[in-house]
This record gives sequence, C-alpha cells and structure tokens, in this order.
Amino acid sequence: MTVTPQPAKTEPPPSVSVVVAAYDAAAVVGDCLRSLVALSYPKDRLEIIVVDNQSHDDTVAIVRGFGPAVVLTSEARRGAAAARNRGIAEARGEIVAFTDADCVVDPDWLVELVTGLRDPAVGIAGGPIRALRPCTRIAELGEDIHDHAQAMQSTPPYAISMNWASPKRVLDEVGRFDEAFLRCQDVDLTYRIMRAGHRLAYVESAVVHHRNRASLVALLREARQHGRGAVAVRRAHAAYLAGFSPAPSYRRRILGRLRRLRDVRHLDRGLFWLAFELGKISGELSVRS
Repeated sequence: MTVTPQPAKTEPPPSVSVVVAAYDAAAVVGDCLRSLVALSYPKDRLEIIVVDNQSHDDTVAIVRGFGPAVVLTSEARRGAAAARNRGIAEARGEIVAFTDADCVVDPDWLVELVTGLRDPAVGIAGGPIRALRPCTRIAELGEDIHDHAQAMQSTPPYAISMNWASPKRVLDEVGRFDEAFLRCQDVDLTYRIMRAGHRLAYVESAVVHHRNRASLVALLREARQHGRGAVAVRRAHAAYLAGFSPAPSYRRRILGRLRRLRDVRHLDRGLFWLAFELGKISGELSVRS
C-alpha cells in the first residue's frame, strides 16, 4: 500500500489588532486606513481599530465609510495615551500594533513588523519612519527627529508609537500608556517594558511614512512639546536613568548643532536642526522654571 505523505501543518500567524488614535483627522485618516486595509497580512488574522478622540470634523464619517473592514470606537478622555489605551482594551489580537492617523504604511509593514516579535523576549518591535513625500525641506528633517533606528539602539533605547507592535500580554503586564503624559508617553512605556525585562527589536523592512511638520512654526511647536515631555519622563524614571550616562548639557547640544552649519551643502537642514534644538531646550526650561 502506498502512503501519500501529508503536508506538515503550519501554525497560522498571530492575530493582530492595529490601533489608530484619531482627533480631527479628516484630512489624513482616509489615506491611513486605505493603506491599512491594503496590508498583505491575512485578513482573517487582522483587526483595524480607530479610536476617535472626540473629533469635531468629519473623521467619524470617513472611518464609517470603510464599513466592517474597520472597527470604530471612541474615547472621551482627551489625549493620545487615553485613546490608545481604549484601543488596547478593545483589541482582540494577540499582538497590538500602533500607527498614527497621519501615517501611511507599506503593504508588508505588518508582516515584517510581526517577525520582530518571534523572540518571546522582545516586548516591542518597530521600524523606519520615513517622511511622506512630496514634502518640504522642513518635513524632511522629521526623518532625523523620528530616526527609529537611532532611538531603538540608543542608550537607553526607546520606541516611537507611530511604528510599534507589542504582544498584548506585555502591554497588560506593564500597565499600558500613562495618561498623565501629554507627550513622550511612548518613551515612558518603553522604559517600563525594558525595566520589566523585555527587549526591543528594530525591523528595517517595516516602513511607515509620516506627514511631518512642514513649517518652521509647527517645527518649533513640536520641539517645545518634545522638551516638556522629555523632562516629565526623566523625572518619572530618574532611578532607572541614573544607570546610564547623563544627558549632554545645553551648551554641548547647541555647539553640536552649530558645528553642523559648517556643511554648506546642507546649511538649511543644519539651521532647521538648530531651531529644533533651541525649541526643545526652551520647552525643557519652561517646565523646570
């Protein structure tokens, strides 16, 4: 009797819930959701959740236009942390991934991102954050500001929530996003996940494209927010950060940016970086005073 060998059974990929927090995002959320609906990840293993954070524009109507492909929920408490936490609470996936309403993801973003979580010791996987083109020269600088490779491989490392995936069990274990933080909630959560014994994984092939700040005024506003958030995180994690080299002084940071101005080929980029650094320092000082 001839026995026909049976093909080996393969485990299905993990179920994933992608959470998008949205506030007055009518101008951008459609592009974001079209890219998520077009993901190459198996549709029966994918859940897309949009958390409306009490928008005043047509965000809700646009999301509803995607029908059953997108789960729409809401969160009355203002802030990205509260909105993302609502998404985590409602997520049914084994893995929860995050991107922002003003982002567009590559078709293989989720397939690639999930590979970074194959090692059970990994608590966060993240990938590159590119500028959504065409864009202004100032918006191009956002690729440096949101350099995820540098962030995840720095000392101490941190992850950026616009390109992030974690096992849901890890998020439940450490307490999710701290809603007291108006900025840098992702840095705070990264530190707590690291302190719980988990590692980070950078996945070069998991690409997100972000609409970065396009004007100098918007860049300076973002810089001040970064500065204020950085102070709050350093205060909350003072004991943990004491084990790493201290942050460079204001003088050293400014001198570092001034040295970049010697490269006349990229003088405008150097000037934008200097403006961002000064704006960030201004935000730090406004909290400390």
